[in-house]
Amino acid sequence: GKEVNGASRWVEVGAFNFQPSEIAKWAMPLLVAWWCVRVGPRICEFRRGFLPPMFALLLVSGIVGVEDLGTAVLILAVGVVVLAIAGVRIRHLALLVPVGGAAVAAAILHSPYRVQRLLAWRDPFEDPQGIGYHIIQSLSAIAGGGVAGRGLGQGVQKFGYLPEATTDFVFAIVCEELGLAGAALVIALLVALLWSGLAIIAPSDPRLRPPTFRRLLGLGILLTIGFQALMNVTVVTGLAPTKGIALPLVSHGGTGWVLTAFSLGILISIERAAIGDVAARCSEVESAGDATLVDAVA
Repeated sequence: GKEVNGASRWVEVGAFNFQPSEIAKWAMPLLVAWWCVRVGPRICEFRRGFLPPMFALLLVSGIVGVEDLGTAVLILAVGVVVLAIAGVRIRHLALLVPVGGAAVAAAILHSPYRVQRLLAWRDPFEDPQGIGYHIIQSLSAIAGGGVAGRGLGQGVQKFGYLPEATTDFVFAIVCEELGLAGAALVIALLVALLWSGLAIIAPSDPRLRPPTFRRLLGLGILLTIGFQALMNVTVVTGLAPTKGIALPLVSHGGTGWVLTAFSLGILISIERAAIGDVAARCSEVESAGDATLVDAVA
């Protein structure tokens, strides 16, 4: 693959580059949702229900984690939550804690740059011109914005001081130029997006509730966006070690941006399909000539 900033996360096809990890990130919720519906009540069983999707999640996360630990953790976390909602026994999921912890620790210790990121997260000012430089510049951008910000386009950290200012650390630039108010607005918009998605997969009106597969797939999409946004904000603000995680729909990008928008389109189609199902039931009852049932369905 193509190496950028010491990591080989991109594949070149002619004039185009794409990230296979992004394809895996959005494909795994689809696979897990399909499996949960396929096995039905047997999802509670360890061997025939829990083990196959968990093996797939661990395999894909392990491959992705070689170059991109943050995305690997994201894939695994989303898959585990979808399985839990689908009915997997909690004691089965608990078996992942020691396995997952050991795998993450091994991945960190195997890569010296990941160890350096942990050290920088613990105390970035111990080496301000080396491993701590990135997070210090991010915090400087956030602090420089204050409440009102320097003004749109007036930030200075993006001019060669803060690395990845348009991608993984764009939220710091938002804080610098638009201040606390702008940062709160971005977070509020993301929360509103997730809230709207929840209204689609779990509406208050049970007649509009999509089938189980659509609900689980929609949940996986929302969890991916929500967890990714949370990871990005915590990294940018210094609450978590630095990872290559973009802010959904805000960071500059190619594969990730397109697939995020595509997945949101799927979420909208789930709502349309649910409304279409209700309309179809109304038509069927109306054609049967029972006005009372038509009123009940409508």
